[in-house]
Amino acid sequence: MSPEHPPRRRSRRLARAVATVAAVAVLVAVPLPAQADTVRDRQYWLTDYGFTTAWQTTQGDGVTVAVIDTGIDSSVTELSGAVVGGTDVSGIGSPNGQTPVGDDANHGTWVASLLAGRGTGEGNGVIGVAPQADLLSISVAFGQTGDGAISTDDQIAEGVRWAVDNGADVINMSLTRNTRDWPESWDDAFGYAFANDVVVVAAAGNRGSGTTEVGAPATIPGVLTVAGVDIDREVSFDASSQGISIGVSAPSEQLVGVQPGNDGYVIWEGTSGAAPLVSGLVALVRSAYPDLDANNVIQRVIATADPDGHEVPSPLYGWGLIDPSAALTAEVEPVSTNPMGDLSQWVTIHRRADLPTSGEEVDDTEQEIVPFADPPDPQSRVALTLWPTPSSLAYITLPLTLLLGFGTLATLLGIGATRHIRRTSRHET
Repeated sequence: MSPEHPPRRRSRRLARAVATVAAVAVLVAVPLPAQADTVRDRQYWLTDYGFTTAWQTTQGDGVTVAVIDTGIDSSVTELSGAVVGGTDVSGIGSPNGQTPVGDDANHGTWVASLLAGRGTGEGNGVIGVAPQADLLSISVAFGQTGDGAISTDDQIAEGVRWAVDNGADVINMSLTRNTRDWPESWDDAFGYAFANDVVVVAAAGNRGSGTTEVGAPATIPGVLTVAGVDIDREVSFDASSQGISIGVSAPSEQLVGVQPGNDGYVIWEGTSGAAPLVSGLVALVRSAYPDLDANNVIQRVIATADPDGHEVPSPLYGWGLIDPSAALTAEVEPVSTNPMGDLSQWVTIHRRADLPTSGEEVDDTEQEIVPFADPPDPQSRVALTLWPTPSSLAYITLPLTLLLGFGTLATLLGIGATRHIRRTSRHET
């Protein structure tokens, strides 16, 4: 049962798609059998990662999560009652944002079912990791435009602002620009979300779809960025990009999604699916700790992450794999700032540096905003062995040099003394 607290602000066919700026997914997308209980059995992350244990504390009630994606089909059985509102920012969808639009139109419904699916009965169907959280559907048209449609960048900015103004506690963004930089309109939109105590969760992107490094919004300071791991808890080669802005890791392979129109289920993969698992965890934390601000909600998620034998933080796993049970029960030291960075500080430093001097014209096409430096390439073991380090200089090279020097001096003195004795012996005889 969930702890009581005051309410917070308010296929079966084979599905294939090409990963675009919207769908951060590498689709295996195979149909599942008709039996709903078989579908539930495939949701390994519920028990393997401890979500079912976390549900003994809360299932996310009282928390609203906005899903900025291709739109959520709220008519599917698993999402009945889950979507409480929405909007379309593309100009080609329905006003409530619940008509799938754009390329990979099924994507938003898959994401929503992983996050807050209600199942189809006891032990049947897809159940999300926060099955009592409410959803807002914000539909964005990726790859499609209508008459007078605004750019995708501006759709995203408008969607973030709408989510904040309509009571979102969490915003899930399973999307990427495939660039590390972002438009200035996002400065204001994301800053608005952070200023209003909203946690923004974004997918890192997928190497398998050509995203070799983390791209915006996952590079924006303050965003909780999610990398993907396979069923064996190892970094997913095809379904996860790398970068130093990664916060935590979550399952991104062999995921189960609900098709729009109750058209069955698919198995898919990508950090698009890892992100809603983390957004759901954030919803659980916000439900269990309704007075905790966004900075400390994020801190609780990353501080309780499981390194699982890896050296963290790292550009592959962030602070480790999510641990829902620990996130709800562990003692965590409070923080006063967002552990994922400060967007306003970044804007002050970097946007000011981009301003042209008097009389100077700037070619925007040649500018590149780089919010985070790339991690250095790892040195080979040979290089580490041969190249001197401060420690080797202090503890090996210098002592050996002194020892060789004294040895050489002693040898020379010994040779000189031997020759002197021989000369003395000749004179005496």
